[in-house]
Amino acid sequence: MSLFDNLTTQSHAGTDGQSRAATIAVVIPCYQVERNILAVLTSIGPEVDQIICVDDASTDCTAEIITDLLHVDPRIQLISRETNGGVGAAVLDGYQAAIRGGADVIVKLDGDGQMNSALIPSFCAPILSGAADYVKGNRFFFLDSVRRMPWVRILGNAGLSFMTKLSTGYWDLFDPTNGYTAIHAKVAQTLPFDHISKRFFFESDLLFRLGVIRARVLDLPLESFYGDEVSNLSVRRCLLTFPWLHARNLTKRLLYNYFIRNFSVASINLLLGLALCMFGVAYGLVHWQISSSLGHLATAGTVMTAALPVMLGTQLLLNFLSFDISLTPREPLQQRLAQIQLLRAPAPKHTNETTASHEEAVHA
Repeated sequence: MSLFDNLTTQSHAGTDGQSRAATIAVVIPCYQVERNILAVLTSIGPEVDQIICVDDASTDCTAEIITDLLHVDPRIQLISRETNGGVGAAVLDGYQAAIRGGADVIVKLDGDGQMNSALIPSFCAPILSGAADYVKGNRFFFLDSVRRMPWVRILGNAGLSFMTKLSTGYWDLFDPTNGYTAIHAKVAQTLPFDHISKRFFFESDLLFRLGVIRARVLDLPLESFYGDEVSNLSVRRCLLTFPWLHARNLTKRLLYNYFIRNFSVASINLLLGLALCMFGVAYGLVHWQISSSLGHLATAGTVMTAALPVMLGTQLLLNFLSFDISLTPREPLQQRLAQIQLLRAPAPKHTNETTASHEEAVHA
């Protein structure tokens, strides 16, 4: 018996108190994938218990091909969306269906054939062993794979990865737009599905939401397969929309972690560092404009008054950055979810009979 088989047969407490084997579900968002979906579905191994295909209002024969396979493989389910909502909307619909179906681990696999389904056990193993809550692929780990990629893709992913590190707090991750992922079902259940981005920012926004609840995320090295499939991701759309979306999430993360949930020396470093840098830059620009209009050089005192706050502010921001990196989530959330759910459980409602009996006891 393999290590993965041992992990999947470990006990999981059911609602009736009985133990059961771990259940693995695969969610496949499908949009215009009639050329690849058949090969993807037939390649999924027996370790998977549920295969949930979410047709995102495709106009080709994607839904028909999946429907023809329903009687061939009983694991396959088809969810058809009436309108196109984006990859995020399709995945979230699949997540909810998998949770209702009693899945323990949910793997997200694209329908375009770029992802190797043989790696599903590798994605599930860290979650089943309790080492991680969310596992994602990293196509940039192997140097041979990187050499085969266009330099534009490498530079673009490096920029997106840095912005994602800032906005999510996961400083040890790379390749944020990689869609090959696996998540613990109980962790997925705690996510605010209504607030997660439904379009191409989905993977990055999901990482931000996981960072808010401090879930443990791991990178898994992999190689992707590229054939004749056509990506629906627009580079121009990414350049125009992703930066401000990351800036929005960064602002939320800093407010949540350093001013609402907690206030520490790092919070002071962030405030003073930003204030000093902004003062130094503003002071320097104003006096540079004055000196230029008068036609003479600024005095040494003016230069130092502008430069010193910037240097001190930069040092404080670097201290804050070091502290923020040290706070990258390391402990899996799945082990604490039972306690968190108990704390969030609503107070029991007292019936009229209970209230009446209580009043009688008090009067007695």
